Amino acid sequence: MNKKSITSRLDFSDLAKKWPSTIVYRGQVGKFTGGMVAAGTLANADSAGKGPVGRFRIGKKTGYRVENLIRWLESRAS
Repeated sequence: MNKKSITSRLDFSDLAKKWPSTIVYRGQVGKFTGGMVAAGTLANADSAGKGPVGRFRIGKKTGYRVENLIRWLESRAS
């Protein structure tokens, strides 16, 4: 089975359906992904310019729109 066929079967939209908001605070990413991605992983990706598109800050907290975070997760799935 090749990489493309594996990732095409993953449905990350279920994460959005279960999440009570349209945004995810970086500190909640572990809960959002069921522990698959840590907040530090996102911080490192953001620092390298490879994080989810459209991140924003409110005060000292960084947030992501759910749909952008899902697209980022899908792009990294293998």
